[in-house]
Amino acid sequence: MDIASIDFSILFVFVGALAAAGILAGLVAGLFGVGGGIVIVPVLYYVFTAFDVPEEVRMHVAVGTSLATIVVTSIRSVRSHLQSGAVDVPLLKSWILPITAGVVAGTAVADIIDGTALTLVFGSIALLVAANMAFAKSSWQLAADLPGRPGRDAIGATIGFLSTLMGIGGGTFGNTVMTLCGRTIHQAVATSAGLGLIIAVPGALGFIISGWDEAGTPPGSVGYVNFIAFACIVPATILMAPVGARLAHRLPQKTLKRGFALFLAIVAIRMLYGVLT
Repeated sequence: MDIASIDFSILFVFVGALAAAGILAGLVAGLFGVGGGIVIVPVLYYVFTAFDVPEEVRMHVAVGTSLATIVVTSIRSVRSHLQSGAVDVPLLKSWILPITAGVVAGTAVADIIDGTALTLVFGSIALLVAANMAFAKSSWQLAADLPGRPGRDAIGATIGFLSTLMGIGGGTFGNTVMTLCGRTIHQAVATSAGLGLIIAVPGALGFIISGWDEAGTPPGSVGYVNFIAFACIVPATILMAPVGARLAHRLPQKTLKRGFALFLAIVAIRMLYGVLT
């Protein structure tokens, strides 16, 4: 999609679709306490599909752009959680290096594999996330606390690696791991908010560098990060997240989570079907 040849009416629709993605992501983040990336990536994927962005770069731009938006939204989120005192700061500091290592590995793998493989990764893991949201119980616990340093480092590296391949913050995996290891949901959510920044900064930079000379990226892209999408999504996400949080207090959480799990499962299955057929 060449910026010189694109019709401005089409560009207007493109911007509108991206803003809608931000609104949806913000609502979901507030409603379910998950990072907006789990919604932003598939929505961007379908927006780019509708505007004929080549399949070879479509998923890479969706993932890279999602990581860039998380840089901004996670700063706002972690500041709020730090003020509440619920963040496990020592744990967060101990995870900086292993998570960064995982992010670097994830960026390198994303640069090597093609768009189809990256879509398969996202769709497969999204299905597992959906199953966890639908069926996991708060009483489930694997251990009384997180393991010692070698185990924690391995967990951090894995969170960084998988989150980078999916274009999401650390909340989706961090919340699950911490609650399974005896941490309260409030501490898990607060601490995981900080993971987003650790993952998103090197991840977004890595996708910019790895996609620097790629042809076929949509207008407004630097490498695999589309800054038109970034400018549309970030304000909408920041605006709508508090609205989603207020709605969450008025609606039954069990029903909401299962509803979102169904939505995510349908999206993941459609993405998988699209690349496998």
